[in-house]
Amino acid sequence: MPELFTTTVSAGWNFDNSYCRLPELFYKLQKPGLVQNPGRVIFNARLAESLGLNQEVLQSNQSEQLFAGNQLPQGAEPLAQAYAGHQFGHFTTLGDGRAVLLGEHITPEGQRFDIQLKGAGRTPFSRGGDGRAALGPMLREYIISEAIHHLGIPTTRSLAVVTTGEPVYRETALRGAVLTRVAASHIRIGTFQYASSFGSAQELQALADYTIQRHYPALMAVDDRYVQFLQAVMDRQASLVAQWQLSGFVHGVMNTDNIAISGETIDYGPCAFMDTYDPATVFSSIDRQGRYAYGNQPTLMQWNLARLTEALLPLLHADPSQALAMGQEAVQGFYARYQRYWLAGMRSKLGLTTEESEDESLIASFLDGMAKHQQDFTHIFRLLASDTLHQAPYFKEPAFAEWYQQWQTRLQRQPQPWSEVQSLMNAHNPVVIPRNDRVEAVLSAAVEQQDFLPLQRLLASLESPYTELPQHVEYSLPPNPGGPAYRTFCGT
Repeated sequence: MPELFTTTVSAGWNFDNSYCRLPELFYKLQKPGLVQNPGRVIFNARLAESLGLNQEVLQSNQSEQLFAGNQLPQGAEPLAQAYAGHQFGHFTTLGDGRAVLLGEHITPEGQRFDIQLKGAGRTPFSRGGDGRAALGPMLREYIISEAIHHLGIPTTRSLAVVTTGEPVYRETALRGAVLTRVAASHIRIGTFQYASSFGSAQELQALADYTIQRHYPALMAVDDRYVQFLQAVMDRQASLVAQWQLSGFVHGVMNTDNIAISGETIDYGPCAFMDTYDPATVFSSIDRQGRYAYGNQPTLMQWNLARLTEALLPLLHADPSQALAMGQEAVQGFYARYQRYWLAGMRSKLGLTTEESEDESLIASFLDGMAKHQQDFTHIFRLLASDTLHQAPYFKEPAFAEWYQQWQTRLQRQPQPWSEVQSLMNAHNPVVIPRNDRVEAVLSAAVEQQDFLPLQRLLASLESPYTELPQHVEYSLPPNPGGPAYRTFCGT
């Protein structure tokens, strides 16, 4: 087994690790587990550049030692974070069972990012698990998180994936891998639940102050900063889930430990993009009741935020009854926030530049027809702005023809010409998403054949999701209808 060591070659790392200055309740110091024979699979050069890192060093022959956890960058203070969470509605104690936070990298522009190794071995929170990850799920996270980023939705990023040279055992033996994840932070709703359940009032306040300073620093100067903090988190999550809905993204496992306080999409497990529009769409093999179905995501986000509110009640007001009233008001206001973001996004997807009271019914009618006739969510929105809409079979449906006339009449009541409407729609309706059949094909090639060229081609197509490019036409096509129901797995 190799020996863990600290690199002396400068890759541009600039660590300033503030999380480990919180009370020890919130973490355990933990070095990554060593692996025998790491090998590079993929490296995100553009992300490295945006972080101010030395690409030449990180693409060297020894970089896989760092990304596998055999080598620590200078300044790293590795730890595993503690948190709790409601998993499918049931509260449990959790923590980083297979992830190690190396530290916080400060970019040349002064931005702070967590650098985490996922699949880096056992920690005090592993609860009997091996702390490892398989190559397929790590590549899935790389693909989907990068797709979400290029769609303009807040998300964690993936810097690299390496193989470990060792198998992991699930139902069968699989190739082990480690993913390097970059995040604004890994503070979750579940982190606050952990503090509320197992910490003191002082430790809860320390976590809240730290989080506000890190993600909402302007609130440190206001008198009711904890109330304003809760409202700010509500707003970011309302915006985030609205963007998921507008893009057809199904997170798949919206447990409270998978909701980041920063407002980023985090923890890509059984996630996927919806093809045929259906609010009841579920991909996760373990979500048998449809708790986290596409259409339930806004309601579940509100439910999760209610759990955050419960954890924060001691900080909202000294009087418990007043704190409860303030918390209830914040939670009850979430859906209105979400609806504003969603409606604004839907207007843009339909080319509406003004606001009219009938817009919601116009949108609802379009979605109802899309569901009834099993239309592809991404394709039909993009088709609306094309000059070939009249050639589509759906155009000939009487219900759609009637809706189309209503939509055209609505567009005529705003001043923009059709060319500007088309531009607006094309800027909000992607032509390329990570189609499930394409994702499975590239994962199969990578995992089973060690062929990573299809992966590179798919990732290239996802970098310009709103632009129609001839070389990416194959990635814009909906899957063939009538195929088997698509299922995803957590990959733990």
